[in-house]
Amino acid sequence: MPGFLLNASSMVTCAHGGMAKATVLFPKVLVKGQPVILVTGLFQVAGCAMPPPPAGNGPCLMGQFMVGSTKVLANGLPLLLQSSQGICAPTGTPLIIGVTQTFVSAM
Repeated sequence: MPGFLLNASSMVTCAHGGMAKATVLFPKVLVKGQPVILVTGLFQVAGCAMPPPPAGNGPCLMGQFMVGSTKVLANGLPLLLQSSQGICAPTGTPLIIGVTQTFVSAM
């Protein structure tokens, strides 16, 4: 599914409002002056509001996207798109892409 590419300035959160930050960027490809994010990289989550056991199964600590671009690759690996689907651990809730650049799109 097509969508705008995610770069280092894109805003990603867990379903509980925690900020997710990409741990691995690909600096050889820049979009709007910021490195793109490969689908293989993990996201570190901070500030998740999900309570720990026994009240809940949180907070979200890490996240990973499973689906990325199929036609546009960097170093042979797919890139993250605004339409990519991701999941947090240990809660199993989705990662939510809020804001991204709107200059470059891909499939």
